[in-house]
Amino acid sequence: MTIRPVILSGGAGTRLWPLSRAGRPKQLQALTGERTMLQDTAMRVADPARFAPPLLIANARHADEIEAQLTEIGVTPALLILEPAGRNTAPAIGLAALAAEAGDLLLVLPSDHAIGDAGAFRAAVEAAAPLAAQGWLVTFGIRPDRPETGYGYIRRGAALDDRAFAVEAFIEKPDRATAESYLADGFYDWNGGIFLLRADRVIEELEAQAPDIAAGLHEAMTGARREYGRLHPAAKAFAAIRSESIDYAVMEKSDRVAVVPVTMGWSDIGSWDALHDLTQKDANGIVANGDVVAIDSTNCLLRSDGPTLVTIGVKDLIVVAAGDAVLILPRGESQRVREAVEATKARGSGE
Repeated sequence: MTIRPVILSGGAGTRLWPLSRAGRPKQLQALTGERTMLQDTAMRVADPARFAPPLLIANARHADEIEAQLTEIGVTPALLILEPAGRNTAPAIGLAALAAEAGDLLLVLPSDHAIGDAGAFRAAVEAAAPLAAQGWLVTFGIRPDRPETGYGYIRRGAALDDRAFAVEAFIEKPDRATAESYLADGFYDWNGGIFLLRADRVIEELEAQAPDIAAGLHEAMTGARREYGRLHPAAKAFAAIRSESIDYAVMEKSDRVAVVPVTMGWSDIGSWDALHDLTQKDANGIVANGDVVAIDSTNCLLRSDGPTLVTIGVKDLIVVAAGDAVLILPRGESQRVREAVEATKARGSGE
């Protein structure tokens, strides 16, 4: 069985504004170490004994940067598929399925997630492979360690083998009390958006569950052009496809969906608070990047990509200076960054 990684790199990552923006989203930046998020993702599946060269799905404006970053770590993608417009994960994964061989097992990976235990991740992929080869649509459920309200959940059903379960239900983001009940129940996992899917099954399910998306993808690929390792779907046809996630388009409707629960130190780094939690801190609980001086300050995330950033006598703050903007907010409030993005857009300032 050929397991071909499909790395999704089309997102804008605006929850980490002002550092992450449409022109240089978080997956193209180094947030947790020396390598960028994209590079970490590619290296996680760089073992040629286990994985075929990856397919990259990305925004056309990032093509040169992506190729440069992959070259830097010695990874050569099988193909760089460049979306002329963002249309969410269902069309993106559909493009990959049409570009791959019918029997390929597509390991779908967001490019902006952190995984601390790569061994546990690869073991889960190997456990899922026989089911995916049989035509099951396999998702990887992240074993929860807290009552998180920011993620969707997966309810496990009947056991299929010693690692996998049929999916009983996909559940939207719960309130706190409901999330606490899920944690106590023990049969709920976070939906991390990582999948193992046979290419031909992706197309079959899209044609059955979302025929308009499937038709648009066939049209876009029929008119696609290839040059120098890049594939450009027909722009007009692709732009006409409705934006939809693979969860809504396929996973929640199919009757052959399995989940493999896994504990692998996963985070989607979906907020500045998440990055503070994930990153190593000094003795005062400070996460500092760039030219930062923290005086009598505790439990802060401080980052500057330009000017010297000095704090005195503060605690529990997030302060980020990047590009033409400075963000200051209390820790625990980073989900409100979207408000900052919308406010700057309304003023006509920022990207």
